[in-house]
Amino acid sequence: MKRLMLSLLALCGLLAPLQAAKAAPIESTYTKILLDSCQLITSPDEEEGTFGGAWQCAGYKGTSVYVAEGDLRMFVSFGPDAANEPAAGQTLPSFNSVNETLEWRLKGGVPFATILRWFPSLDDSTKTGSVLIVTQLLPGGGTCQIARIDAQANKNANEMARQAADSMAGSFDCTQPPQIIGNPGILY
Repeated sequence: MKRLMLSLLALCGLLAPLQAAKAAPIESTYTKILLDSCQLITSPDEEEGTFGGAWQCAGYKGTSVYVAEGDLRMFVSFGPDAANEPAAGQTLPSFNSVNETLEWRLKGGVPFATILRWFPSLDDSTKTGSVLIVTQLLPGGGTCQIARIDAQANKNANEMARQAADSMAGSFDCTQPPQIIGNPGILY
């Protein structure tokens, strides 16, 4: 009986950190994407007529942020193999740019998702929309866009993006397109 009690106490001791991680509050922290401060990986080749480039930036606690531009569209991915994650090939269909402020969603101090504002050009190309894109952070082919929220068509877009990150990240199937959350606005 004494041995059983000791085994149960030891098991509880091993499970306590896991329970604490699950119960850890979800928090946000912010970093900047400043391409002038990032390492240029590839640059445009004006002789070949290619435009764009790719940069490696430092994110939360050194987490790699991969930013690329091609055909006036941005691509953003995260992690040690960011350039090879599904997110590195995801963008909006229209010409776009991204905001410099990047929100990281953390559980127990560990990032599990990001929220980034993208600015797609609208039909006349002189105006832009505002779309929040939620990306889940999972290595090995699991870092991808999971949700898109039109920030101009939804008054509480930031809260919607956080809720999507908190409820969907970690279990989203990257073979599926990102979900459109709320009023689709320009995302129809």
